[in-house]
Amino acid sequence: MLKEWVKDEKPSDEELTERLENARTELAVRQMMVKEKNLPVLVVFDGWGAAGKGSVLGRVIKNMDPRFFKVETLTEPTSDETRRPFLYRYFIRIPSAGKFSFFDGSWMGEVTSHYLHGEIDQKEYKEQLTSIKRFERTLNDNGYLVVKFFFLIDEKTQKKRLKELESDTYTKWRVSDNDKWQNKHYDKCLDVFDEYIEATNQFVAPWYFIDSSAKKWAELQVTEILIASIDTALANAEAKQKAPLLQNTFPLKATKKLADISLDKSMTDEAYKKELDALQARLGELHNELYHKKIPVIIAYEGWDAAGKGGNIKRIAAALDPRGYEVHPIASPEPAEKSRHYLWRFWRRLPKDGHIAIFDRTWYGRVMVERLEGFCSENDWQRAYNEINEFEKELINWNAVVIKFWVQIDKDTQLERFTDRQNTPEKQWKITDEDWRNREKWDQYEQAVNEMIQKTSTKFAPWYILESNDKKYARVKALKIIIKAIEKKLAELD
Repeated sequence: MLKEWVKDEKPSDEELTERLENARTELAVRQMMVKEKNLPVLVVFDGWGAAGKGSVLGRVIKNMDPRFFKVETLTEPTSDETRRPFLYRYFIRIPSAGKFSFFDGSWMGEVTSHYLHGEIDQKEYKEQLTSIKRFERTLNDNGYLVVKFFFLIDEKTQKKRLKELESDTYTKWRVSDNDKWQNKHYDKCLDVFDEYIEATNQFVAPWYFIDSSAKKWAELQVTEILIASIDTALANAEAKQKAPLLQNTFPLKATKKLADISLDKSMTDEAYKKELDALQARLGELHNELYHKKIPVIIAYEGWDAAGKGGNIKRIAAALDPRGYEVHPIASPEPAEKSRHYLWRFWRRLPKDGHIAIFDRTWYGRVMVERLEGFCSENDWQRAYNEINEFEKELINWNAVVIKFWVQIDKDTQLERFTDRQNTPEKQWKITDEDWRNREKWDQYEQAVNEMIQKTSTKFAPWYILESNDKKYARVKALKIIIKAIEKKLAELD
């Protein structure tokens, strides 16, 4: 694809000047339209070293309102970013609704560079290509415009520009070792770039090639393509086009419906105390091993109101080193969170490797409360099953342990606990009007939960049901499941 590219004929200087002046004005107009329509726009600048990406980016944004865009310079990951999933540093930088994010460098540069230098093998390279395609697609499906530019120069021109930059004290810093390596291995890089672009050139996020032989000409190409892309995205939004529902491709684990799960399991206080102490001690030991072997753990809790999630989490946290875990109580999204992809706030809360993140309510709100309360469209929540499976697969590929609990009680037990909270002054903060309203929709929620578990209990991240009519039993069961999952992961690494 890259090798077969035929550059457009450069217009005359007079035509170039006229078109560029018009394009700059039109892009400023489109920026206000983007803001008004709450369209998030992600623009990627990638390509050969010394192709002029930074210079052209500076020219493109010069006539835009700086309040409504941000430029992200993405070179090698920081030490903190290397301890997170591959896509972490890109996902946390996506723009909010109505704004632009310009990426100077991208996931393409990171992946191809690591592959070319032998830092990842072909299997990992292919996995990351799949991750990138999913990432770009889910952004598009959730209302983002993704525009990707690849800047081209030939080997001779690149070499000349690198020498010119290195000869000037004030521009020498712009030449990296990787830029020089690229030029020395131009043909090898061309092969990999061509393969990468072919694999990631999707209808939802196509590649645009930019002839960067002259700055003004490159600026015109970028600006006109941006304008056309924004017009198309705004027209599609007006037409309220629905993103396609993709078939699940991940192996699923057979699950029971909630109504078929027996809740008569219980244990004595004596047995509970004995098991709890032993299990917490073992989990504490495993936490140290996780830290030394840099294995991240994500524990996700969902369940009925008053099912005992908080008490369950408390018994797990009590066994852990407080420096190595964090509990995230998830409430309604804040304005900054509402204005981005619904998974953004969870990507931002992922732990570093060797640490544990415990989520008290999770990304599954998309297919429960957001679905039932009308906070998203039907297309949004139906699409989310596959998007969530893909998100969790990213975590697994990162080598994380992912454990998902549904804390189950029956309707009578919930009423008993609600009444106790309401009648006990020191517990009244735990009960809200919303809890009572949600109870009225018990049957609807149960149907949604059954569908959620059935469609997202993958073999790599299955759901575990905690029978919590007896909270003691549920706490012990959770600890056993967590310990078993961690021991399994540690054994795989031995």
